[in-house]
Amino acid sequence: MEIAPETLNVESTYKLLTGCVVPRPIAWVTTLSDDGRINAAPFSAFTFVSTKPPMVGISIGKKVGVMKDTPRNMLARKEFTVNIGDLGLLDQLHLSAQEYPVDVSEVEELDIEVLPAQRIKTPRIAKAPVALECILNQVVSFGERTSFYVGEIVNFHIRDGLLKNGKIETMELNPVCRLGGPNYATLGEIITKKAIFVSSKDEG
Repeated sequence: MEIAPETLNVESTYKLLTGCVVPRPIAWVTTLSDDGRINAAPFSAFTFVSTKPPMVGISIGKKVGVMKDTPRNMLARKEFTVNIGDLGLLDQLHLSAQEYPVDVSEVEELDIEVLPAQRIKTPRIAKAPVALECILNQVVSFGERTSFYVGEIVNFHIRDGLLKNGKIETMELNPVCRLGGPNYATLGEIITKKAIFVSSKDEG
């Protein structure tokens, strides 16, 4: 089968891409509105983009041409927190993807416990095993509806016991990932190969 992109509408293209690019890590992003309301929303077009300084990037599209709460808050406050949800948080994470009215806080609606951040004003999700306090670094637009938001990490929160010899214990992190549609997955079997060492001076 071959599919010409120009024959697809936006929704069909989204379904096709999110079914092809799997599994995807999930950035569960908390932001603050102008009036201090805490917003929480998951985004699965997420990765790290630099190690010095440490930076992460999130691709966020517009909904019918309208900017979502999260990017609007990012642009206004110039900061956000990326939380990594584990399996125990999946229900709240999934429900926070719903379209809530602008005056409704997902954190309050879904009873998501938060804690203060240390170096920014945007809170972190208390039960998330990892949280990254970020300062907005730049925004790059792609196509007609999507922008890539890059944040510099100014503080890491790592649950006690997760970090051993400088590395995250992945099985103990127990993260969830996004598949196509309303489908998620866990790590499953981990296959370990011989390590390939790369000099840190060659990394991003």
